[in-house]
Amino acid sequence: MSGNNTNGNDNPDHGHEGHRHALRPSVWGPALLKDPQFNKGTAFSLRERQALGIHGLLPPVVSTPEIQEQRQLRNLRGQPTNLDRYVHLMDLQERNEKLFYRVLCNNMEETMPIVYTPTVGLACQKYGFIYRRPRGLFITIHDIGHVAEIIAAWPEQDVKAVVVTDGERILGLGDLGCAGMGIPVGKLALYTAIAGVKPQQCLPVMLDVGTDNQTMLDDPLYLGLRQRRDRTDKYDSLVDEFMKAVVERYGQNCLIQFEDFGNRNAFRLLEKYRNKYCTFNDDIQGTASVAVAGILTSLRITGKKLSDNKFLFQGAGEAALGIAGLLVSAMEQEGLPEAEAKKRIWLVDSKGLIVKDRASGGITEHKAHFANEHEHIPDLAQAVKTLKPTALIGAAAIGGVFTEEILRDMASFNDKPIIFALSNPTSKAECTAEEAYKATNGKAVFASGSPFDPYTTPEGKTLVPGQGNNAYVFPGVALGVTLFGVRHISDDIFLEAAKALADLVTEEHLAEGRVYPPLQQVREVSVKLAIHTGEYAYEKNIASLYPKPSNMEEFVRSNMYDYNYESFEPEFYDWPSQ
Repeated sequence: MSGNNTNGNDNPDHGHEGHRHALRPSVWGPALLKDPQFNKGTAFSLRERQALGIHGLLPPVVSTPEIQEQRQLRNLRGQPTNLDRYVHLMDLQERNEKLFYRVLCNNMEETMPIVYTPTVGLACQKYGFIYRRPRGLFITIHDIGHVAEIIAAWPEQDVKAVVVTDGERILGLGDLGCAGMGIPVGKLALYTAIAGVKPQQCLPVMLDVGTDNQTMLDDPLYLGLRQRRDRTDKYDSLVDEFMKAVVERYGQNCLIQFEDFGNRNAFRLLEKYRNKYCTFNDDIQGTASVAVAGILTSLRITGKKLSDNKFLFQGAGEAALGIAGLLVSAMEQEGLPEAEAKKRIWLVDSKGLIVKDRASGGITEHKAHFANEHEHIPDLAQAVKTLKPTALIGAAAIGGVFTEEILRDMASFNDKPIIFALSNPTSKAECTAEEAYKATNGKAVFASGSPFDPYTTPEGKTLVPGQGNNAYVFPGVALGVTLFGVRHISDDIFLEAAKALADLVTEEHLAEGRVYPPLQQVREVSVKLAIHTGEYAYEKNIASLYPKPSNMEEFVRSNMYDYNYESFEPEFYDWPSQ
């Protein structure tokens, strides 16, 4: 991917450019080499070095960006572990922002699993050990009454996207408290690398209210509050104050993405804020959109309508309920009544199949929406044998729960069983791609949350497992929302994104067993999703940018971050002689 997008601007004329001038960095001399936004390292030209007061502070060679990228890749590949590679890339981000994004954008399949799942999970667990420099804002439960002051301390004036977490449910790893800050940082790196949201417009935030993880509390290197998680009314007061403070400083159109909140807070906060602020929860809505996109693509392989399927979920948390809800909406669009659509959705939690009046209880309000009439079934294996689902979806972070027996059963009553093992990180995956393909004799339509290598069947056919990574959806939707001024983000926007993503899968991809485009194409996917989000917003009259750009694609591309270096060489000129 070239990444050679022109730098746009945010003027009402939608990015029309006149004469381009060389930029003037806000810092000069040695300080310039310590500012990641402007630092080019050895790529500064001789004239730039002389003009900016850094001549002699760098080796004499003037490197091309391509050589710099090669140097970084050699260093990256020479690191002994993925955690070391993560640290290497984060250090690069702190030194040279443009080069960091060049490396990411041009090597997406290699670097995304390092800066985000699955490696970011380990990075969060080791956060106190690998900590170098702060990124983002840390707001604690003790800062109630002063949140606006903390947000005012952030140096950037034009923030468009905030990713916030309280660290209670980091991937499938549970409560990591303040150490979960790696998630907002990683998400926003993908906002820029994948969707071209400018880095200075991104703000990662940790709401530290404590942790119930005793291992963290006992760790002398832990960097967060050493107290149990505050579950009193003060928690809601903190979140309320935070939401108001963000909008007061950055405006009603500032996107606030909730990330890795625990089940008890995720759903209620989404319902509380979705019609007041520009906000969404990626674990609920983003995951649902990506999963539904994969399922819609799978229909082209199985030859069935969506409503011809029976879906069985392992798990009934944020991800599973989000997917289930969006599937119901998609089936309603096919013409199926809501009540009938819900009969095609079945969920298994820690107490067995979720059914009406379950004696063992444990059915929350959100689970109750999908409680069907049926006798109690105690576990997943028995539920598979009894219900004979066409699609099995794992979203409970129970590693290995899709056993060989379960996978064989799925293949016994389905010609093309849909197997989605969506939990992260890799250790929490319900099964590997190889396990799914082997147990089903290559019949499975497979997708996973973590990346797996291609599998070659005994007959010599190579199957490429699809990675149901939220990065296919949330960056493109976020770009569309921020560019076109969508103030409230409905579930319909995520269903539209799912359909648009499914449409981007080609026949060649299907022949390889893919249900998503190759990850290296994800930047172009984001462009298409941003355009689709904008078109939908204008159609439904929910866009606030007027007039509508005459060329939507040109407008989107012109406003995306460009990782190519800007020239800092001054333009000299003479006055007329007297």
